[in-house]
Parts: sequence; C-alpha cells; structure tokens
Amino acid sequence: MEKYDVAIIGGGIAGLTAAIMLANEGQRGIVFEKSTQFGGRSQTVNKNGVYMNLGAHALYKGGEAMQIFNELGITIKGAQPPTDTAQTIWKNQVYHVPMSFRTLFSKQFLNGIEKIQLAKMMAHLSKMDVEAVEKESIQDWAEREIRYPMIRHFFYAFCRTATQTHAPSLQLARPVLRQMQRGVKEGVLYIDKGWASIVTELRSTAEKVGVKLLNAMKVEKIEHDWQVKRVIGSNNEAYEVENVIITTPPDEACRLVPHVENTSLDRWRKEAIPATASCYDLGLRKLPDKNHQFVLGLDLPVLFTNQSRTAKVSEDGMTVVSLVNYHDLTKDRKTEIQTSKSLLEKSMDLIQPGWRGEVKEQQYLPHIAVTHNFPHIKRSAIPSPDVPEIKGLYVAGDWVGDEELLVDASLASAKRAASHILKRNQVLI
Repeated sequence: MEKYDVAIIGGGIAGLTAAIMLANEGQRGIVFEKSTQFGGRSQTVNKNGVYMNLGAHALYKGGEAMQIFNELGITIKGAQPPTDTAQTIWKNQVYHVPMSFRTLFSKQFLNGIEKIQLAKMMAHLSKMDVEAVEKESIQDWAEREIRYPMIRHFFYAFCRTATQTHAPSLQLARPVLRQMQRGVKEGVLYIDKGWASIVTELRSTAEKVGVKLLNAMKVEKIEHDWQVKRVIGSNNEAYEVENVIITTPPDEACRLVPHVENTSLDRWRKEAIPATASCYDLGLRKLPDKNHQFVLGLDLPVLFTNQSRTAKVSEDGMTVVSLVNYHDLTKDRKTEIQTSKSLLEKSMDLIQPGWRGEVKEQQYLPHIAVTHNFPHIKRSAIPSPDVPEIKGLYVAGDWVGDEELLVDASLASAKRAASHILKRNQVLI
C-alpha cells in the first residue's frame, strides 16, 4: 500500500493548486483525476487551430485567483479587453452603451437623465464600501438603491456578466457588488490559447515539486472511521493517507464518502445551487460588424464577446467569438436549454448580420455548469474546507467559496484547505 501525506481527488485548477502549495511545504501528495486530461472545466478544445474553452470563464485581475497564481509563480499570458466601448440589445435592436464621452452622444435609447444616472451608478460602484452591505439579495439591494428601471436593467446585465449567474433574487448582494467593483477598477483578462494554458503551467509546476499525478484514475471511495484512512482507486489499489482534499462537485464528493448522511458535507450538498448556461463559440473568417465587439443583453440574458480582439485564441488570426445564454435559476431549466441555441443565433443575427457565411469552426454546449454553487440567501452555513465530523477530510472548489466567486472561489478554498492541513501538521503556509 502506497502512503502519502495527502490525496487530492480531482485534477482541476483547485486540485493542482492545493497539491503545489502542500508540496512546497514538504507534504507528499498524490492527485487522482478520473479523466484522461487534467483541468476539469478549464480544459480547452483545439479545433483546427481555434481554441475554445468549455463554457464561460472570467479571470479578474484583482481577484484571489490572480493573487494565488502570482504566489505560485504561474505565468498568465493574455490581455485585458478595452472597456470604453460596448453595445447592448434592447427590444431586438443594438445600441451603444454610454461608457465613455465618445459614446455619450451616439445612437441610444436612454434619455439625458438616464445617461447621467448610469454614469453615477458606475462611479458609485467603483467607490462604495462593499463590506458594509448587509446580508440581502442583490435584487433587494438594487430595488432599494437604484431608482430608475432602465438603469436597473443595466445593473442586472452587469451582474450576470460579472458572476456568470442569472439569479438576482437568490444571490447575496455583497459578493456580487465586490465582483462588479473589481471589474470596474481592474478589469478581466482574456487568456492566450484558452484556460488549458493555465492548467499546463499548473501541471508542470506540480510535477517539478514532486506531486504524483494519476489521470484516468477514478476514486471509488474514501475509507474512514471518522478519521481518514485510505483512498480506494478504480483498480482496487489502496493508498494510505491521513488527509484528503475533494475538489469534485458536491454530489460526487458525497458519493465518495461512506456514512456521509447528517454530516456538514451532506448539508452543503443539499444547499448547493448550480448555475448553468448555454455557450456557443464560433471561429469566423472575419467579423461582419467590427463595431460590435462586446454586447450585453438587457431584456435577454445573453452576452457576446470577441475574445480574439485581445487574446491569441487562434493560430491563423481567425476571429473567435463567444455567446452565452445564462439560465434563469428560478425557471425550468429544461425549457431554457431547449430554446437557448435559437436565442443565441437570433442574437448573433442582430449583432453580426451575415455571420453564418463566415463560420469555419463552432462549438455549442447546451448545458454546462458555470459554477456548482454561489453565495446565496438560502445558504445556512458557508462550506468550510474541513468537514468537522471526519478528521482529515477537506473540500475545495468553486462551490466552497466563502464570498468568492467562480475561479476565485476554487483557488481561495484550495489555499484554505492546504492551510488547514499544514496547520494540523504544524507547518505554516
């Protein structure tokens, strides 16, 4: 029986990050990944030289993930898209968003007062004390703080884009506002050659510091007597460990742990609300309308962005665009999924007339989990890295965040899980 200080279930960004942090402090670790490839949802499909991510992704320059990547020496190659030009869809027409003085007097549907109120809202978001916001939904906050209905439409569109989630009546206000503030102040990065380039860096670093990486290895169960004992792989081989970090989705995490009923892990699973979306990526020979690079839907929960305007996401300079339809978490998702592709194609007809004749590569994902949970008002407790009922058992991932979101939650929880293990072993990180 092989023996390790820690086993990590899941070879995505969270799992690889935790493994590197622990190895840097002398902990002998092993990572189990059931897929043939590492990265989880951060994989990138290379379609004849066009790089397409698995769904919507966002890396905020001022977020926890970027800070942790810097701590680990992970090089992120990409660029920040400009924020002074944007368009919006309203009642089947495309209009400029007054994001700069140059666009203030362009074709719009906002009246003078609304333009001023939108500018005031953006200025307020950049300066407000987010930490002083009480525990309430972002919808309750917006209905109280934003007087003009049209400005609230803009606000909710910004919320969807910043959090990749369409659930204003459920989302906690403070995390959403914090994310929006980061976007206004520091912006996001589009990643060269997609998010798989980050996974490649993490995997290379993990190997250099001595982490054992096993792909195509499904874990069957984690044996414990309320203290972690061993991990059983799909080959029936046992690995003796004192600590396990599970970085899988909550349902899978609970499947791995016998007698999970009535534990904190089971309660976290029951309270988790996954956010999903339909994503349509297109490799175009050229962009029919170069004036439309970033478009938000106001009366439709959609987003259009041209990633290739700043990042290298094709080998031959092809234009690569992404469209997202955020599923309304308060409605029947089956209906949302069935109508998503038609909605995205109709949106593309408005944004880029003639696009169908320019398509060279495409990828449509009708139903992908953007995040397996998010800070919401129905959550009774914040998922902690350690499962208190089972010593040595920890969790990390996008659903384990305190008030972090998306990849920031994944890496922040991975760091917290590693810190708990090191503290338990009297090693400081």
